[in-house]
Amino acid sequence: MSGPGPKDVVLVGGGHAHVHVLRALRAEPGVRVTLVTRDLVTPYSGMLPGVIAGLYAPVQAHIDLAHLAVATGAQLLHAEAIGLDRANKRVMVADGAPIPYDVASINVGIAPALAPIAGAAEHAIAVKPIGSFLDKFDILLARAGRPYGPRRIVVIGGGAGGVELLLSIRSRLMAQACATAFSFALITDGEILATHNPRVRAAFRQIFAARNIVTYEHARARAITADGVELQNGEIIAADAVLVTTDAAAPSWFSSTGLALNVEGFLAVNAMLQSANDPDVFAAGDCAALPSPREKAGVYAVRAGPALAANLRRHVHGEPLQAWRPQRRHLALISTGERYAIGSRGVFKVEGAWVWTLKDWIDRRWMQQYR
Repeated sequence: MSGPGPKDVVLVGGGHAHVHVLRALRAEPGVRVTLVTRDLVTPYSGMLPGVIAGLYAPVQAHIDLAHLAVATGAQLLHAEAIGLDRANKRVMVADGAPIPYDVASINVGIAPALAPIAGAAEHAIAVKPIGSFLDKFDILLARAGRPYGPRRIVVIGGGAGGVELLLSIRSRLMAQACATAFSFALITDGEILATHNPRVRAAFRQIFAARNIVTYEHARARAITADGVELQNGEIIAADAVLVTTDAAAPSWFSSTGLALNVEGFLAVNAMLQSANDPDVFAAGDCAALPSPREKAGVYAVRAGPALAANLRRHVHGEPLQAWRPQRRHLALISTGERYAIGSRGVFKVEGAWVWTLKDWIDRRWMQQYR
C-alpha cells in the first residue's frame, strides 16, 4: 500500500458486484474510488428476459453508471481495460493513460466462447456478454418484422438462461407478428435445466410442448451455417437465426496479467475474493473463479457485492479480511416469457403468476438501490 493520503481503489468494470461497491464505499474515509468501465450503462441480468419479452422497457433494467458514480462521489473513466501493470500498480486502458491503484477490483463479466462450434462466429448471435446483446436482439426483431426475415429461431444452451431466452423471444415475436409464421427450437448437449430437479425440468418440457417448441436434448451442436445447425450425429436443424447461450470465456487480457487463473482462464480468488497470488487485486462475478466453484449466474455476482465491498474497506484500512461463503444452492425464479414463473431450489418447485410477481418485486427492489 502507498503512504499517507487517500488510497486509490480502482474498480475495473461496472458489473453487479461493483455497483454495490460504489454505493457501499460512498464517502468512506481515506478512500478514493475510480470506476473504469467500457459501458456507461449496465444491464441487470435478472430483468433481461423481461426486456426481451417486452415486459419491461430497457431503461427499467439498466443502471446508469455515470449517474451512480456522481451520486456516490466516485470518479468515472469511460475506457476499456486491457491489462494490469502489477509491478507499477496501474490499470492499462485502451487509448488512454494508465490508472494508478492501491487496490484494484475486477468485475468485467465474460466474453463469448464461440470457437467450439464451427461457424458460430460467422453465423450465430452470442448472448454473452449481456451488455451487448440487446442491440443484437433489436436488429433480430427488425429483421423478423420484414416479409422475408428470419422465421426459424434456434437457441443453443439448455440452462436457465437459454430456456428463459427462447421463451421470451417467442413471446415477443408472437406479440408483434402472426404466431404461425415462426418456429422455435432449443438444442442442449444434456438435459434442459440439468442443475434443477426433475419436476422443474418436467414443467418446462410441458411448457415447451404446449408452445410447439422443439427440444433436442443430449444433442451437441457441431457446426452452424447460414441455413441451420449441424449436430454431432449429423442431423441438420434448419434455422434462420441461431443464438448461443453456452459457456463463455474469460477476457483475453487476463492471461497477460500474471494473476493466478483457473484452467479455464478465469481469475482465481480465495474466499475473501482476493487474487490467489496478489493481495492488492480482488475479483467477483462471472470473471472470477471461487475456491468452491459456483455456476456463472447473476445471483452470485449480486451476493458477492456486500462481501467484496466489506473486504475492500478492510484491506484499505489494514484490517483482517473475512471469508465469503456463498450458498451452494439458491432460489432460481425462472420466467416463462410471460408474467408467470417457476421457482426452483434443490427438490423444491413452485409455479404460478404469483412467482413472477415475487421475482418482479425482488428485481425492482434491487434495481431501486442504484437509481
